Amino acid sequence: MTGSKTVEWTLSGFGDEIDDDPVIQIAVLQALGANHIEVRSAWGTNIVDLDGDQLDRLKALLDAAGMSVSAIASPIGKVDVSLPVAHEVERLRRAANAARVLDARYIRIFSFYYGGDVAVESIRDDVMERMRALAAVAEESGVILLHENEKDIFGDIPERVLDIIETVGSPALKVAWDAANFVQVGVKPFDEAYAKLRPHLEYLQVKDARFEDSSVVPAGEGDGDLLRTVEALKADGYTGYASLEPHLAGAHGLGGFSGPTAFGIAARAFAKVLNEAGVGAK
Repeated sequence: MTGSKTVEWTLSGFGDEIDDDPVIQIAVLQALGANHIEVRSAWGTNIVDLDGDQLDRLKALLDAAGMSVSAIASPIGKVDVSLPVAHEVERLRRAANAARVLDARYIRIFSFYYGGDVAVESIRDDVMERMRALAAVAEESGVILLHENEKDIFGDIPERVLDIIETVGSPALKVAWDAANFVQVGVKPFDEAYAKLRPHLEYLQVKDARFEDSSVVPAGEGDGDLLRTVEALKADGYTGYASLEPHLAGAHGLGGFSGPTAFGIAARAFAKVLNEAGVGAK
């Protein structure tokens, strides 16, 4: 579908998928037309572990480049659900402080791992207790949590993501959409998840994958229904962020990596999808 580019979304990306050095992260993102960055780590240190001086240094670099932060890509909830509630509450407070220093509204979170011999239904109450506690911190801190549908956590499929959002019922807990992660758990993103989650969808993470081998590929080259999703979001009036998280050179427990060249490939692939849908990027 081609249309006039009357709709513009704000392009962002996970800086540490480019390089550990935030100076290089910023330079590559700006070369690709993005003036926002999603911060997961800097100088090889996760966002929740950066000290006050490092956060101030990062803020100064971003300000000097005219760069803003779309979200804090925290690892909150990427731990086993058996850990005490206070464990992730304390880490979220650190993430919220980073959001304050870096002037970010959003913090990405997850909904907890559990052992392979544990029935997912058995951890529901524990997950909800923890998600309610996290949402309370967010409300108190004036930030919005974005739940990412990661594989191997409680909220990996659309039904459980919706269960979390509706059960917690907080204005500070919304959905970050990751099509590739849905594909990797056998879900057809647009057909099986979009209608359920669209009312709560606040943020778009741009990643695609293939059903046949779960491999991550540039946007529009997999089974993630990126074009249909972008067209539907445009029709629904979405005007938020689109954040590149390509994972083209590898993934690990706390994230992934692409490098500058592969990140550029990912950005150009997504630009093609946007162009076909008639969406501009700023």
